[in-house]
Amino acid sequence: MEENKDTYYMQQALAEARKAYDLGEVPVGAVVVCNDRIISRCHNLTETLNDVTAHAEMQAITAAASYIGGKYLNDCTMYVSVEPCPMCAGAIGWAQLGRLVYAADDDKRGYRRLAPDVLHPKTTVEAGVCAAEAAELMKSFFKEKR
Repeated sequence: MEENKDTYYMQQALAEARKAYDLGEVPVGAVVVCNDRIISRCHNLTETLNDVTAHAEMQAITAAASYIGGKYLNDCTMYVSVEPCPMCAGAIGWAQLGRLVYAADDDKRGYRRLAPDVLHPKTTVEAGVCAAEAAELMKSFFKEKR
């Protein structure tokens, strides 16, 4: 059952990534789930807002914390279409997120390569949910840009 939930929520994150794609943003989407309910949905907005920190995960953390009325997300799961960068992983760590689920690895700029210990020690991680679909979206985006 957990696997089906993960796939469902990752599809929601991928829908956000497609919104970013349509805006000309790097296609990364994120949703935060708490008690089987999506409490935030976001996508990259770095170009739109001229803000290098406006990654999907950062937007999702801010929206989720606002929704629950507190800065700690230890009862929440974030689904993100691509492995978070060190900045986002650091914010996920500070928010004490309970669980992180991401689709595609980011071998160049992902936190696992650049800052593997940045997450909160209690955060559990699941990688690879809908990875092929997320990777294809990224490849298509960058192929169009070149």
